[in-house]
Amino acid sequence: MIDNLRRFLPLALIVVLLAACGPTVTANDTGGNGNKHVASTATPTTKPNTTSAPIDSCPGDLRTVPGCYSPHQFQVAYGVESLLRKGYTGKGQTVIDLVSFGSPTLKEDMDVYDKTFGLPPVDLEVISPLNVPEYDPRHDKGGWAGETTLDVQIIHSIAPDAKIIVLVSPVAETEGTIGLPEFRQLEQYAIDHKLGNIVSQSWGASELTLQDAAGQQELQKWNDLLKKATTEQGMTYFSSSGDEGATDYADINATKIANVPTTSFAADSPWITSVGGTSIINSASGYVERAWRGSGGGFSRFWQEPDYQKTLSTAAQDQLKNRRGVPDVSAAADPYTGLAMYQSGSWGVAGGTSAAAPLWAGLMAIANQMAGHPLGFINPALYKLGNSNTYAQDFHDVVVGNNNYGQVQGYPAIKGWDPVTGLGSPNAEKLIPDLISAINSQ
Repeated sequence: MIDNLRRFLPLALIVVLLAACGPTVTANDTGGNGNKHVASTATPTTKPNTTSAPIDSCPGDLRTVPGCYSPHQFQVAYGVESLLRKGYTGKGQTVIDLVSFGSPTLKEDMDVYDKTFGLPPVDLEVISPLNVPEYDPRHDKGGWAGETTLDVQIIHSIAPDAKIIVLVSPVAETEGTIGLPEFRQLEQYAIDHKLGNIVSQSWGASELTLQDAAGQQELQKWNDLLKKATTEQGMTYFSSSGDEGATDYADINATKIANVPTTSFAADSPWITSVGGTSIINSASGYVERAWRGSGGGFSRFWQEPDYQKTLSTAAQDQLKNRRGVPDVSAAADPYTGLAMYQSGSWGVAGGTSAAAPLWAGLMAIANQMAGHPLGFINPALYKLGNSNTYAQDFHDVVVGNNNYGQVQGYPAIKGWDPVTGLGSPNAEKLIPDLISAINSQ
């Protein structure tokens, strides 16, 4: 999130202002928790791409930012391009993005974004079904607008023919249980009205703020809903793992980062696919990734180790100690190596694990289209592939970097699963067919 948003995920805002004389970098940590993005004064490009050639550069002055990537570059980096060429574009699928407040300029921003990068017009619907009073104690609507725009543009970049429904709450999700009951109502609304089978969630609340009776009661209600939705109703959920590395906020007001390791809900839920973050670099030998230090990762103090993680190595079990480990997978999240983003007249570079979760949601739209049916709960199959002889082709195993954060000692990225990047980032052209096979054989 931007500003104080408690996570659309974390939302530390790193701003890069691109002046005519050249780029000047200013770090501005707004303390929120959702996404991180780099804002720019670059002139918007509104002319459609009328050629068949892919666009491998960012618009305007963002061309001078070495870590800025176009949708096509992300499609190539994550093995999506070949699937799109075969017609696997997410057509017939719907991705639900769960946010507070939404963005008043979303449709106009998407029009510019699509014309700039030669993408088909987005199939977009915004629904605000809750009849409850608005609650925005931190005046974070601007942050949520940025998060909403980031989510939709990333989903659309990966699965350009998928429908996207933005499901909006009038209550800000911050820390503790604040905003969680309303989000839970939206989750149930999506199921009851059969809106779609894929949900992207770029928000979270520190486990340290959910330890009281009210927090535990709310989490149990979520657990009951998510368990039934994933195992009986064909739903797949993705949540960003956080942007404070191996720790998170210590207090309900999100004013102090804890000096102990912790993780956050909803990424800690055993029924959710938790998505961590990487830094992605386009080198002479191709795209390479390392762990992003902000990638939320660690071990839940609430949830026991799920059966699918019990298949991990002995070394991993020594870390897990019968606790749910976070994250499961990862994708680009470093705001200095991210996807171009357009909002309200400005171009920027988007990041944070709240960018990685919608990327995986877009991949899931392609997977469900290819399978011909909703794949539902994918975690057991992901870990099955992690232990198979196809692991090296299905995932980009990230083995460099860590998520040390401030005074908190984090975890190193190592071979196989780790509590920074999970199983790694996707090679979709191999992963998706293998994931479908693994689920069909269960």
